[in-house]
Amino acid sequence: MKSVLLWALLLLTPAVQAAGDAEAGQAVFSKNCGGCHKVGPGAQAAFGPELNGVIGRTAGSTSDYSYSAEMKNSGIVWTPEKIAAFVEGPSDVVPGTKMRLWWFGNEQKMADLLKYLESHP
Repeated sequence: MKSVLLWALLLLTPAVQAAGDAEAGQAVFSKNCGGCHKVGPGAQAAFGPELNGVIGRTAGSTSDYSYSAEMKNSGIVWTPEKIAAFVEGPSDVVPGTKMRLWWFGNEQKMADLLKYLESHP
C-alpha cells in the first residue's frame, strides 16, 4: 500500500511543481502567442482566434474566426491539458489545423501560460 501511495505522489509532483503564475504567463503569451491571438476586454480574432474563455470552450466555435474544417469538426473541448498538448504539437492534436507554432517553452512556462489564459474567462 505504501508503495502505491509513493508512486501516486511521485506522479503528481510535477503538476504540483508547475503551479502557474498569471503574471509570468502574460509574458509567455506576449512572446509566443500574442502575435496571432488576443485576450482581454474587446479582444477580437487576429491572425488566430481570440482566446478569452478558451478553457472550457468547444474548439472552432467562435464566430469571428475562420477555422479549418478539421478544427470545427474535432469535437475538442479545451481543457488545460488539451491546450498544452495542442501548443506543443498542433498537428498531432488536430491534423489539418491552421495553427503553426514553434514552442520553445518548458513545463513551468506552460503552467504560467495556462494560468494566464484562465485569468481571461
